[in-house]
Amino acid sequence: MSMSNGMTTAAIRVRDHAGLRQIVSEALAALRPPPKLGLKEWADEYRRLSRETSARPGKWRTERQPILGDIMEAITDPAVKEAWVLKPSQFGWTEVVNNAAGYFVHQDPTSILVVQPTVEMAEAWSKDRLAPMVRDTPALRGLIADPKSRNSGNSILHKAFPGGQIDMVGANAPAGLASRPKRVVIYDEVDRYPVSAGTEGDPIKLARKRQATFWNRKTLGGSTPTRKGFSRIEREYERSDMRICYVACPLCDAYQSLRWEQVKWDKTETGEHLPDTAHYQCEACGESWTEEDRLTAIDNRKWEATKPFSGVAGFRFNALYSKLLEDGLPGLVREFVECRGLPELLQPFINTVLGESWAEQGETIDPDAFMQRLETFDHDSLPDDVQLITMGVDTQGDRLELQWLAWGEGEESWPCRYEVILGDPSQQDVWNKLTAFRRELLVTDTGRTLRVKACCIDMGGHHTAEVLGYAKRYRRQAVYATKGIAGPRPVWPKRGTRSKTHSMPFFGIGVDTAKDSIYGRLKIQLQGEEQRRPGYVHFPAADGFDAEYFAQLTAEQVVTRYKQGRPYRVWDLPKGKRNEALDTFVLALAARLSTSVKLGPRRRPAASAPVASDDEGEPDAVVEEISDDTPVSAVKRRKRPRRSSGWIGRNSEWLAR
Repeated sequence: MSMSNGMTTAAIRVRDHAGLRQIVSEALAALRPPPKLGLKEWADEYRRLSRETSARPGKWRTERQPILGDIMEAITDPAVKEAWVLKPSQFGWTEVVNNAAGYFVHQDPTSILVVQPTVEMAEAWSKDRLAPMVRDTPALRGLIADPKSRNSGNSILHKAFPGGQIDMVGANAPAGLASRPKRVVIYDEVDRYPVSAGTEGDPIKLARKRQATFWNRKTLGGSTPTRKGFSRIEREYERSDMRICYVACPLCDAYQSLRWEQVKWDKTETGEHLPDTAHYQCEACGESWTEEDRLTAIDNRKWEATKPFSGVAGFRFNALYSKLLEDGLPGLVREFVECRGLPELLQPFINTVLGESWAEQGETIDPDAFMQRLETFDHDSLPDDVQLITMGVDTQGDRLELQWLAWGEGEESWPCRYEVILGDPSQQDVWNKLTAFRRELLVTDTGRTLRVKACCIDMGGHHTAEVLGYAKRYRRQAVYATKGIAGPRPVWPKRGTRSKTHSMPFFGIGVDTAKDSIYGRLKIQLQGEEQRRPGYVHFPAADGFDAEYFAQLTAEQVVTRYKQGRPYRVWDLPKGKRNEALDTFVLALAARLSTSVKLGPRRRPAASAPVASDDEGEPDAVVEEISDDTPVSAVKRRKRPRRSSGWIGRNSEWLAR
């Protein structure tokens, strides 16, 4: 008993000594003098860029992208508790995150937390960014042990070093966000965080609680913005002093912020854009800057706060402030011209180049307006600009609804036919009629014939097996079983998904993204005497395109709902309304994106040459027509003969003899 009491007393004494050591350690840390170098100076002196992550490996030079130096100076400014950066992509932000982590490891050892959007991205940052930086930066090399070494105490998501540790977590993992206290928290790409970390609420608020006990806490966060009203980085920037960068005109010395509206370029008499003539025009004197002038202006800059400073610094800028634009302003103009008029392409340009959140142009569309813009064409008299036909099929309990879309240069489209096949989709006769419709030829006003290149069929509802079976039978003719999936995802996936009960894959369609794109296209208007415009949707004065069709096409609306106090947007169909016209349009758009066809200017054949019909299948193969009773295994693909090269090819006849 006495031995037991002795052991208990010894354990208490050791525990008390450990607590005392922790108190002394924290007291000494508080008395430690501040580091002599700021983050910017540290990066210029110590940081080395790795070959895996940089096009210019070797010594870090802030002068290459001076805006980043301003942000790094703020991070180690004693008056700044938080720094939030609203930025474009491909500007060097990740290197600022790396520099900040390396600085606190080397110059100001402490507990650090790096929050990535997901656990997988946290692991990727640890392996692909942190590890190469530690390996190639001599000042860090001996501080963080290799996780493969024995007794290193390190793992992929946890690194210990003298005086502190760095943990990497995903914003989708509440356990990682709610563990030990951290003095320094670094948030990366916050607009990609989930609405809630599991069921525990906003990831930023969870991580912020871990800093509450530190009087000298530091926060760094940044992201490319997404949608207006839903952007986390925009929300945090509005909490800050909202700094804006002004540069001096090299010609008149007037200070101004760099805005996309001041980028000018020429056009030909026919309206063709000439990106190579792009230049920046001074707001004050109206003079055009050369590329050298723009770079000089960036060096003569100053930041001005638009709100009182209360410990939170905010930075906002766009790609025009970059000194590392590969193709200069002409490259940005080319990118803008390519996405002009296409909302699904224009939004990434607004977000990633201009560093601005995307503002919706309206929640609903008036269906009556489309009755005033009907044109005289149908599926037997399509404009000769049409290059591709796709089909969308919506499956209902008692019918199939079909819509054909014709496509031309610049994603211009012509919905040209709408049909309903009445009958139970569990019966083969309904699918035979679909095959007959799908094989019918469409004709342009010059007599050129086209057929459906790709077809997407909705497999939702009670006829999943029938849709998968039909897609399997005609998979060589680009017939796809699809399933609509909500949320921010691509319209067409990179690969199909196999269900647990069927061997035939189906394709998950990003229906929210597709509807955003369609509504954006429906809002495009022709200007003046224009007859063509990228993304514009032409509607025919033909059967099936009446007031009911347009009511269904515009039936859904975007609404804002809340989860764990955070807003999110959903497409909502009001009770009592139908939306088959919209659903089939979504499916036909997905079918278009499933193809690899590039819709550029159509090459018209010479007058003496015969007009060729469009063909199904790949350009290097011929697909035989198959009947409804022909199994897919019986279909033979006749490959074009390949010509042998080399000695054997030149002597094939001799060898045959």
